[in-house]
Amino acid sequence: MYQLHKNSDQEKHSMETILKQVKDPELLSQIEKVVPFHGFLTSGALIGIQMLNIARRELDVRDGERIYVTCETKSCVPDPFQILAGATIGNNGLKINNLGKMAVTVNKQAPEGMKGIIGIRIYLDPEKTKDYPKLHAWYLNTEKLHHEEVVPVLLEAGDNVYSWKTVDLEVPVRKKKRIQCCKKCGEMFVQHDDELLCGGCTE
Repeated sequence: MYQLHKNSDQEKHSMETILKQVKDPELLSQIEKVVPFHGFLTSGALIGIQMLNIARRELDVRDGERIYVTCETKSCVPDPFQILAGATIGNNGLKINNLGKMAVTVNKQAPEGMKGIIGIRIYLDPEKTKDYPKLHAWYLNTEKLHHEEVVPVLLEAGDNVYSWKTVDLEVPVRKKKRIQCCKKCGEMFVQHDDELLCGGCTE
């Protein structure tokens, strides 16, 4: 049922036992979709699912409605947004601003001609994780805990360990794509300003 890899049979059995206790069929369905892509239900992947669900509720995102996500960590959290919301790096729906924070900013697609839109920034709040000692220890990395120890705590806590606020976001102006031949290596690249060398040749 769950495609897991690089994990022991004991870990696999423990996680399957945990997931059998999930009462919300929608959440279980989300987990089942994320696991084959991510490889294992990590604590960070579950955090991504929970953050996505908060964003959908708070922004009133309808089924099939496009969202844009900026994730402040590259570890685990971005994957649910790709699988469950179709926000990928390739379609410009997902950006990684790797600040090492368990936080995301989400917004809906702005209407044509709008220069700004309201989004929501969600983060795992250390003041709130204090109420859940195992989760808090994992979050602050003061104790080495396996995912099968942290996931049940996240499932129990739900929204209670997150904080969020609305943010004003600027809608980027879409520029016409310009292709330039690099004067050094001779390969074609997308020109962002008026540069004559590709990124590889300017490093």
